[in-house]
Amino acid sequence: MDRRFLLTFAFCSFSWILFWEVRWKKGKEGQIEEWLQEHGLAEYRHLFEDVHTLEELSLHILARLEEVEKERQRWPDIAEAQIQLLRDFAFQEWLCCQSLEHYYHTLKTLGCTNLDDLAKFDSRLQLSLAAWGYYYEDYIKLSSGVKVLQASKGHRDQDYEIQLVHSLAERRLTEKWSIAGALIFGCTIALCFLIRDLMFYVIGGITVSIIAFVFTIKFLCELAARVVSFLQNEDRGRRGDRSIYDYVRGNYLDPRSCKVSWDWKDPQEVGQTMTFRVQLFYKNGQPFPAHRPVGLRVSITHIELALDIPVTQEVLQEPEANVVKVAFTVRKAGRYEVAVKLGGLNVAYSPYYKIFQPGVVVPSKTKIACHFSTLVLTHGQQHTLQIEPRDEYGNPTSNSTSLADEDSYGASVQPLGTQDEDSPEDFFSKSVSSNRLQCQVQLHLTVKRKGCFHARITYQNQLLSNGEFDIIVLSENEKNCVEKYVSTPGTSVYFEAYLYSTGNYSTSTWQLPVSSLLAPQRRPSTADEEDDRDSPVEGQPEKVKKPKKVYCYISPKQLSVKEFYLKIFPWRLFTFRVCPGTKFTYHGPDPIHKYLTLVVDDGIQPPVELSCKDRNIMAATFIRFLHKNIGGSETFQDKVNFFQRELRHIHSKRPRTKTCLKVVRHVLLDSSLKATRSFSVSDWSKNFEVVFQDEEALDWGGPRREWFELICKTLFDTSNQLFTRFSDSNQGLVHPNPERPAYLRLKVYEFAGRVVGKCLYESALGGAYKQLVRARFTRSFLAQIIGLRMNYKYFETDDEEFYKTKVSFILNNDVSEMDLVFAEEKYNKSGQLEKVVELISGGAQIAVTNENKMHYLNLLAQHRLANQVRDEVEHFLKGLNELVPENLLAIFDENELELLMCGTGDISVQDFKAHAVIVGGSWHFREKVMKWFWAVVSSFTQEELARLLQFTTGSSQLPPGGFNTLCPSFQIIAAPTHSTLPTAHTCFNQLCLPTYDSYEELHKMVKLAISEGSEGFGML
Repeated sequence: MDRRFLLTFAFCSFSWILFWEVRWKKGKEGQIEEWLQEHGLAEYRHLFEDVHTLEELSLHILARLEEVEKERQRWPDIAEAQIQLLRDFAFQEWLCCQSLEHYYHTLKTLGCTNLDDLAKFDSRLQLSLAAWGYYYEDYIKLSSGVKVLQASKGHRDQDYEIQLVHSLAERRLTEKWSIAGALIFGCTIALCFLIRDLMFYVIGGITVSIIAFVFTIKFLCELAARVVSFLQNEDRGRRGDRSIYDYVRGNYLDPRSCKVSWDWKDPQEVGQTMTFRVQLFYKNGQPFPAHRPVGLRVSITHIELALDIPVTQEVLQEPEANVVKVAFTVRKAGRYEVAVKLGGLNVAYSPYYKIFQPGVVVPSKTKIACHFSTLVLTHGQQHTLQIEPRDEYGNPTSNSTSLADEDSYGASVQPLGTQDEDSPEDFFSKSVSSNRLQCQVQLHLTVKRKGCFHARITYQNQLLSNGEFDIIVLSENEKNCVEKYVSTPGTSVYFEAYLYSTGNYSTSTWQLPVSSLLAPQRRPSTADEEDDRDSPVEGQPEKVKKPKKVYCYISPKQLSVKEFYLKIFPWRLFTFRVCPGTKFTYHGPDPIHKYLTLVVDDGIQPPVELSCKDRNIMAATFIRFLHKNIGGSETFQDKVNFFQRELRHIHSKRPRTKTCLKVVRHVLLDSSLKATRSFSVSDWSKNFEVVFQDEEALDWGGPRREWFELICKTLFDTSNQLFTRFSDSNQGLVHPNPERPAYLRLKVYEFAGRVVGKCLYESALGGAYKQLVRARFTRSFLAQIIGLRMNYKYFETDDEEFYKTKVSFILNNDVSEMDLVFAEEKYNKSGQLEKVVELISGGAQIAVTNENKMHYLNLLAQHRLANQVRDEVEHFLKGLNELVPENLLAIFDENELELLMCGTGDISVQDFKAHAVIVGGSWHFREKVMKWFWAVVSSFTQEELARLLQFTTGSSQLPPGGFNTLCPSFQIIAAPTHSTLPTAHTCFNQLCLPTYDSYEELHKMVKLAISEGSEGFGML
């Protein structure tokens, strides 16, 4: 009787297990069917045959539908439904974690459907719950949990909710198998009691059953944590064949069993192509084929900078078919986190932490901090130069052994203008120390003799980026005299000198009338300039046959060269601004008076040669005034800081209140001109509150920024004919239009100057006020803004076609038979000759020869680039200088001025990738080589991106609209070669990219091509 009973009990238990399994599966599949039907996705049920729960479906829905769902208009609805499902499951799991799952339906009824709603838990919701039998213990649990939710609201994202769904799936699957294990345990006990005559076996059966139950539950709990990952990563073709036996045998991909091996030894320097390998294994230790989709995700992040590094993944062939090779390149030194995940779960020991050290010192990147092109020192006193060692990518080399390699830093000091035969050791002494805390090398320099010297600072015999400069060494008395001149305001400082020559000194060829030579004259802005308004136009070139006694007056703003008629009447001959553009050249004693000689050249007037008894004191006084004018350093960033500080100080006396600017969007230029017609300089200094007509918006900064963007686009767009381009091949450089329509008055150029000045002033205020000028100006126009004269080299950047067809031809060929004269012919649109413009007086009768062709080209540049737009430039400067004084602009050169006004012009890799056109190529080229190429480009610095752009297009900067406005488009053509250097056709913006076998090879070849450059250009 007992045996029959026990057999019946065992049979019923096994039947119940089978029934329960089928019912559980049917119920879950019913939920899936219902959800798909509700969202109109029933036709895709076959894609989810292996998905048994709604939790699993929420994690797979988007990935599987992405391959088949082509109607992208439905995609937002599907994504939203998936997000809502995730949030609902996350809500359930959170309540279970707080032991509040019995309130799930109650909260849903009260409108609390997700964690975000729960985070808004308030007294109203509390009262509603009280009506449903809300207990005090539950209140404590819920209120404390809600506080945690509210505190982590800013950091909670979809990954957090997915993690909760994983937990829910684990818990439900664990519950399922726990019940099954209990039933199995009961059946085992029953079967053991069948053998009642063998009590030993009964006791042994019970013991074995208990042990089997414990290990079964432990295994199933561990297994449940990996089920979701397995469901995501297992090959879709085999999903229907999985069973519990696969789990028992360990026949599934296990992230913890996978291994990562590194192809380099720590520490490693930046700049190299780094690789590591991920070996995939089943739980049972067998290799897992890596060509199957496994959901491998690798992220490499600079911890301090939060900078993500692009990576490439490549599955290796036999015999390492279970290995994925990961390649990447880092440029910034520091500590990186390397996270390797399979289906969202970290592999063993992930994330890893790797430190990349700076590279070796590169002299061209290493510079002297807070430095000048001319130093004023006292003989016998030590001067310290702060050298900042940098590697190729600008990383401070604080952790590099090269910082301690102090013997590699050298200095040479040579006297200027003398034939001294003494050894260099007699002129100076040096010593080197290091400051590891600030990552600096301190070079202590002591010059033992008075005079002018030329210094060179090197690293391993290679010149530093700013390591070449002049030194004026004074005695103690001379130094005190100079400091007295500089520190005493209002003191008239003058020196007696002799004027030897002008206009044709050394290599200069500027012997021509003033009207053909000088940049537009500006109204004097300082008191001492006002005294000389009635003087004749300065700068008249002449060859001085014998030295003329003159007086050199130096003030904080200018150096004036004057002579006195009858020893009473002053006559100004030359005036040079105290700015970095005024250069001194030091020579030996003159042949007559034996005074030391000085050549002054500011790039605007002809060079002037002077000899003076106190030449060193005069030059040092000028240099000290210059140092004060530019804020203590000639480095670009230091000059920017000084410029913005001075600009803020100038406008600080004007009220920074708001002023309303009402404009009409479709006639923006005309309405803006009308709105600012009566504005004073004080009004332009105010904070603009822009209102677009018929548009409701409060200006908290957005409309103002939009107005600046649109007005710059309108002013400097060539379609409006205010500015023009010399050709379409110069990538969008704009220049004042010499043939502007008559309806465009010169007042518009004044307005354009004020807009640029306003942008510079707003940027000086910093923060949200920063405004960049959305335009790219020609170098010749920028040079005229800071007062430089024109020369033929500006054609190379501004009018490339004219430079190639005429200027370059004249430079490289014999012109004696070209019948060129010092005149320029002007033709109308129909090709008829309108007039002949003489570049110099009587130029139509003066032939161009090989001896004077440089003079001819410079005059041609002055005519085409400056004289033709003299009125336009003058009015532009008038508007600009109302807000930004010219002496502040003069501290920059034309390249620095562009950076100041227009910014760095960062090149966006996303923009590059979106608008690049891929032409030709095999499957290997498009799927592998191009993938490697974009990874390499993503790892480039801005400098390297600029080099790549210049290599392909001939210009290192993009037009204002980015790659989208590049004409013709940037094209990447599959070259019919293999493993060779890339080539380029700059006329057509084409990069010819060969086929490569690996990421490392492509990275090496592209880097070599853009660095060397000359080997990579091709012609069609």
